[in-house]
Amino acid sequence: MPANVTPAYKAAEAAFRKARDPQERLECLREMYRTIPKHKGTEHIRADIKTRMKELNETLAGPKKGGARSGPATVIRPDGAGQVALLGPPNSGKSALHRRLTGSHSPSESYPFATQHPQPGMMPVDDIYLQLVDLPSVAPEHPIPWIANALQPADCCLLVADLTHAGTIDRITDLHKLLAERQVHLVDRWPKHGGSSAAIEDPDPFAVYLPTLLVVNKIDLEGSYRDDVEVFEELTGYTYPFIGVSAVTGEGLGELGTWLTDHLGVVRVYTKVPGRDADMSRPFTVRRGDTVEHVARLVHKDVASTLRYARVWGTASFDGQQVGPDHEVVDGDVLELHTS
Repeated sequence: MPANVTPAYKAAEAAFRKARDPQERLECLREMYRTIPKHKGTEHIRADIKTRMKELNETLAGPKKGGARSGPATVIRPDGAGQVALLGPPNSGKSALHRRLTGSHSPSESYPFATQHPQPGMMPVDDIYLQLVDLPSVAPEHPIPWIANALQPADCCLLVADLTHAGTIDRITDLHKLLAERQVHLVDRWPKHGGSSAAIEDPDPFAVYLPTLLVVNKIDLEGSYRDDVEVFEELTGYTYPFIGVSAVTGEGLGELGTWLTDHLGVVRVYTKVPGRDADMSRPFTVRRGDTVEHVARLVHKDVASTLRYARVWGTASFDGQQVGPDHEVVDGDVLELHTS
């Protein structure tokens, strides 16, 4: 945090840390630049803000036909109940896992670095979807200058590793080093109410902290993988929660969606209009600790601005109980929103 900053700058920086949508992040950056004091001590942060604004402007503008920036987008807009980044060293089976979980056409080849740009896909989990973004392999011989921007919208990370491969531990150590150089840090602590970098205090507003699940892939090649995980933890010092899977046989894949929605604190809320049954096919998703007002914002900004009260079925003391906008919702609640 720069010295002697104004309350307006602090508010803009706090909003930036929480923002996930690229357009929203750009607006926060503009407000940060507008409100930051102009003196010697803030030169570095002002330069960083200008750089980030330029990069986001280019991302939002899209590829230029025939220009130097032509090509796929490097930042994927968040969608679904949460954005999950897939990271890993070369040939970890990351793209094959993405294809299996989302049905996408993410390139999956036997040679390294087949994935060159972010590849989004949607993974179904019961009646909601998580957005999985397959990213290029991170390695010293394959620098990715835009990787930090690509990870900014992510809520968490799946670190995909093939622990049967002799060079994997060195490769993962390199991956962590390269990400840290770009102010991206994978962490083993999952915040109580879900979320990512917004839950960890850091004086650098551009540092990214991603709660990480180690996905031990290719367990079909070896009967027991837990011993490999113990060796991995002992040699690297990384103690991520882990799940063993096989992108080939499907073993363990059923656990991933439930584990992620639980640890991200995803809450499904259904809505109804007076006198009608609830629409149980398309829930709104918020996070653990969120309120009726948060749901109203997702329905429509006008609904949120005129919200008077709601009736709730599910967790209230009786069905149809009247509650205020600050009532905390839980998974499975049905809301009937009443406006003025």
